[in-house]
Amino acid sequence: MITADPVAAANEGRTVRSGNAEDIATLLAYSRKVIIVPGYGLAVAQAQHTARELAELLEQRGIEVIYAIHPVAGRMPGHMNVLLAEADVPYDQLQEMDDANREFSSTDVVLVVGANDVVNPAAKTSPGSPIYGMPILNVDEAAHIVFLKRSMRPGFAGIDNELLYNPKTTLLFGDAKDSLNKLVTSVKTA
Repeated sequence: MITADPVAAANEGRTVRSGNAEDIATLLAYSRKVIIVPGYGLAVAQAQHTARELAELLEQRGIEVIYAIHPVAGRMPGHMNVLLAEADVPYDQLQEMDDANREFSSTDVVLVVGANDVVNPAAKTSPGSPIYGMPILNVDEAAHIVFLKRSMRPGFAGIDNELLYNPKTTLLFGDAKDSLNKLVTSVKTA
């Protein structure tokens, strides 16, 4: 069940929406297009094979799945490409940032897996931010955003991500691999 779950952020008392795997799997299973945004959390959890398994289940349902790759996702350029190649993700499903940014507005669900700074709107909207001016993946243009995160802690840049408080965003808290495994199980029965 997706609920408004109070989570204090920067002592402002803002809330985020959190969900469970079953509800998020239903959202994914009845989409037309899903974009997976892999990040450092996917790498740390070694969840690339599970992400591919989820993508394959969605594709079996006729859902278009692509991966949006930010050039510096992870800890070095090309990191995500290497991890996804290791998991046998077809290369034609990998879209670099500029190409992916053209896809978000026609996307039902973006699944952000352990990425934070590379999708943070502060890069466009907060001149004092350490990431201001950095090109980002425009995931906020999708109809729904699902964030897989361990906690509300900020990303590598050390700043809060306003996208987490967007009404279109649902969080699934936990380790990326564990969360993806739960989604795989739930999509099978959705």
